[in-house]
Amino acid sequence: MTDLSAIRDGSSIPIPTVGIPREILQKVDRADRRRIISDSYPYRTKMPRRAYESQKAELQVELLKLQNWVKESGQRIVMLFEGRDAAGKGGTIKRFMEHLNPRGATVVALPAPTERERGQWYFQRYVQHLPTSGEMVFFDRSWYNRAVVEPVMGFCTPAETVRFLRDTVMFEEMLVNEGLRLFKFWFSVTQEEQLRRVMSRARDTLKQWKLSDVDRRSLPLWDEFTEAKKLMFAATDTKASPWVVVKSDDKKRARLNCMSFVLRSFDYDPNVSLRVPRPDPKLIGPAKNLYAEDEVW
Repeated sequence: MTDLSAIRDGSSIPIPTVGIPREILQKVDRADRRRIISDSYPYRTKMPRRAYESQKAELQVELLKLQNWVKESGQRIVMLFEGRDAAGKGGTIKRFMEHLNPRGATVVALPAPTERERGQWYFQRYVQHLPTSGEMVFFDRSWYNRAVVEPVMGFCTPAETVRFLRDTVMFEEMLVNEGLRLFKFWFSVTQEEQLRRVMSRARDTLKQWKLSDVDRRSLPLWDEFTEAKKLMFAATDTKASPWVVVKSDDKKRARLNCMSFVLRSFDYDPNVSLRVPRPDPKLIGPAKNLYAEDEVW
């Protein structure tokens, strides 16, 4: 088996593997790139590209119709895309945005907070990016950094995380009561698929910008991230602001189902249910229906 931690063939980035189960390393090393690795994913092969491109184009036409309706009706839509590193969040946002008018749809991917921002109310730097009338905003990671990434990586104290989980429920209720439509998507990727994607980034000079030092350091911390995710879901999966899980081992299926879910959530057209396929319940839905076996809370 290839020693993944020793890969240094010129431009490749070494990936730490201490702490990753040997069976996971073996599955990734032997995997056929065209097939799904994990036994827990409901499909064995990836979606064919031709079918994907055809369905994506149809859904992107519908997204343009939705955007026009949002502008005319003055809706304010906020979508949070969360999940482990390499879960497919950014790629899904990219396909949402591919043909939308950027004047009414924006992507927010904030860097680490500045010294000034660290002294502010935690939600303050996110509030300024919330949409006004007729806009959609996509958060590529959001205020939920404080629930998972920051506590696992030691960037905040346990007390700060507890306070965040308590305050988030009230904060999101305020947003919903104000009339914003809030979607919270958790992209659920299996450990073997995450490792395969990280290795692909490490070997490809055109993708290495996606691989941060935090990404590399967090890779062996699967169980720690799982525990943090459990606490987050238990505290913030509320009736007013529920989580929607998207199984993302197949990126193509994840993107299409996420688009369909959003489109079918609005009555922007009387025939939307006839044109937009129903999301696959095996791949997207309420958190308690689609959690991974080791992630039940």
